[in-house]
Amino acid sequence: MTSSDTVDLHSPASRRERVVHWQTPQPIAKVAAAMSGMEAMCGIRDGILPPPPFAKLMGLRMAEVEPGRIVMELDPEESLENTIGLLHGATAAALLDTAMGCAITTALPAGQASVTLDLKLTYLRPLSVRSGTIRAEGKVIKLGRQTSYTEGFVRDGAGKLAVHATATFSMIGGGASPK
Repeated sequence: MTSSDTVDLHSPASRRERVVHWQTPQPIAKVAAAMSGMEAMCGIRDGILPPPPFAKLMGLRMAEVEPGRIVMELDPEESLENTIGLLHGATAAALLDTAMGCAITTALPAGQASVTLDLKLTYLRPLSVRSGTIRAEGKVIKLGRQTSYTEGFVRDGAGKLAVHATATFSMIGGGASPK
């Protein structure tokens, strides 16, 4: 780079800021634990329960809730980009982990939950702020007493498949034995 090509990469003019507000999660978790998973997911979708802090941080929205199926949405923004101007792969991973875990939750009674054991993603096309609203769908493949299996898909704003995933979840609480 020559001196005529230099740009102040730390210039205040190119600085961005993002402010995130969220509700303290403990009281919400206590209320949600007394609800069936379907009631809790519908409560978040309908604004009765505030979304978790992580969802607020990333900008995730619960768009659709059905038994064994969840669709999350995200309007991509610069704060999620990597140094090559694409959304960081962890964005899709977080979307899918959330959608697939929430899909399992829709089938659970009050007091039971699941945690991710493994998550496998296959990236098929890059995502960027120009991708439009991104939708992540999670579906339950097999709901088990101790282990459950899910599949997920991330599609760009044009509906093109960008990421495919599978995951295994461990069931906790509600009579299931945690691992």
